[in-house]
Formats: sequence, structure tokens, C-alpha cells
Amino acid sequence: MSSFKVRTDLALEVRENMEENARECRGVSVEEEYREESELKITKVVIETMNGAKAMGKPVGTYVTLEAPAMILPDEDYHEEISGELARQLKQIIPGLEGELSVMVVGLGNRDVTADALGPNVVDNLTITRHMMKEYGKAAFDKKKVHMVSGLVPGVMAKTGMESQEIIKGVVEKTKPDVVIVVDALAARSTRRLNRTIQLTNTGIHPGSGVGNHRNAITEEALGVPVIAIGVPTVVDAATIVGDAFDKMMRQAWEEPLDIQDELMAGLGELYNMYVTGKDVDYEIKQISHIICDALNSALEAGA
Repeated sequence: MSSFKVRTDLALEVRENMEENARECRGVSVEEEYREESELKITKVVIETMNGAKAMGKPVGTYVTLEAPAMILPDEDYHEEISGELARQLKQIIPGLEGELSVMVVGLGNRDVTADALGPNVVDNLTITRHMMKEYGKAAFDKKKVHMVSGLVPGVMAKTGMESQEIIKGVVEKTKPDVVIVVDALAARSTRRLNRTIQLTNTGIHPGSGVGNHRNAITEEALGVPVIAIGVPTVVDAATIVGDAFDKMMRQAWEEPLDIQDELMAGLGELYNMYVTGKDVDYEIKQISHIICDALNSALEAGA
């Protein structure tokens, strides 16, 4: 698999792929926690050095992954548990949350494409407070501490003619938030993680990188303020699915797996630019957007 590039936005999957290929990764630490009663697995990947960042192909920073196989099921109690854990992780990773912050939540993606509509759906249901604070101050909430929360859905370049980063940077320069939180749909390496995994990172985001559609990075370096990214994998590379299925058959047929993955992928050129999502993606995106929105509302709650 030396020449086959795994397409994924998840730091966890990059780390797993390196382990499979017996490659050392100095400067990267991994912590795992598994809660058997809820089947929730929390993995924290910390890239500590530039060597680690180069090996992983991702910026230095913290990547927290929540894996919950039952996240897409219609179980409100379970959804509350997941959103509660995500809120706790957000409180740990958002800088300066102990004080009063101005937070701008950005929903990236195309709301007309179901698998890419996660970000806009989250912002649509977010509790927005900036206008109330500007007009009435804390008296409107009767709380000692209130975070000013604003929302932005910049759309996609095909509709606006502008990079999302350009729109966000302009709004940041005008409204001057302390922190920007971006929510976006991601690409995964494994089908079992589709719509069942949430990644949280303090390194910002590179929109479209997982599907080979690179756009300008939305990071602290680009915007001048800390950028927290929340993402959920909603698509997987079609060629990867075929390759995994073929590899599984080979492993079952021969005790020693054949190293023909590169040759197989070379014959799947047409599939390499196709991405697959689940048949119930519309329902699943709606469920997950509510989980993320509840977590954000809880983490940024007035008086919290």
C-alpha cells in the first residue's frame, strides 16, 4: 500500500494507518478511553512536534475523537449523553471559556447537498446571543456571565464566488470575536465511522481536503483568533471501499495476504474521485446536527 494515499480527515485514522504499516511516529501521543455501558470510545491524539506533524500530515495540536456506533439511532437519552460528553470536551479545548467570550460559530458546507449540510444545520438551531447582548447587555439573561454567540453560514464558492475563508476573515475583522468555532462535514477512511464519529480539534480546518478539493485554510494563522473545528465524517472514498472488500477476500482465501493493493487501486481510477454516503444520510445529518448544537449551547450557555 505504499503508493495508495488514504483519504481521511480523521487524525485517528491517519495514526491507525501508520501503525498498520509499522511506521514509528515520534512526537505523537495517543490516549484512549472506552465506556462499555455506552459503547463510547474517546481517543485523544496530540501532535507535539513538527516531526510528528510531518509524519501525520496534520498541524501540531490536539485531536479528540468521539466514536459512538449508536449515535444515529433514535435514542434521545443516548444523544444527550453524547452531546454532554462533547460539551465537556469543548469546555476543555476552547481557550478562555472561564471568562466572558465573544464566540462566532461558522457552519461550513453546502446546505443543498445533504451529506455536506451538517454545518449549516448546526448554525440554524444554535442559540444566538450577540444581538441581545449588544442591545440589552446581561440584563436580558439575568446571568453574571454571558458569552456573546454569533453564527455565520458562508456557503460555498460555487454560489458566492468567494472562498469561505475570505468571508469569515472579513466578518472576524468587523465583529472581532475571541474564538471561532467551525463545523463541517468530513471524509473518513472506514465506513464504520460514517456519521458515528465526531472529531474536535484546536488546529482549525482545511475545507475539502479529505475529498481532494483543497480550499484556503481556516486557522488561527489565517484569521488571527483561535479556531476550534468540529467535524463528522459523512462520506468515504469509493475506491477505498472496493479495495477493503478485495483485501478482506484475499485474507480469507490466503493465510498470507497478497500485496496487490497498489495494482488494484491503479485499476480503479474512475472510482478514486467518487465518494459514498449512507442511504439514510438525511435523517442521520439531522440527528447529528442536533447533538452538536446541544453540545455547543451547553458549553456556551449563559452563566455556565
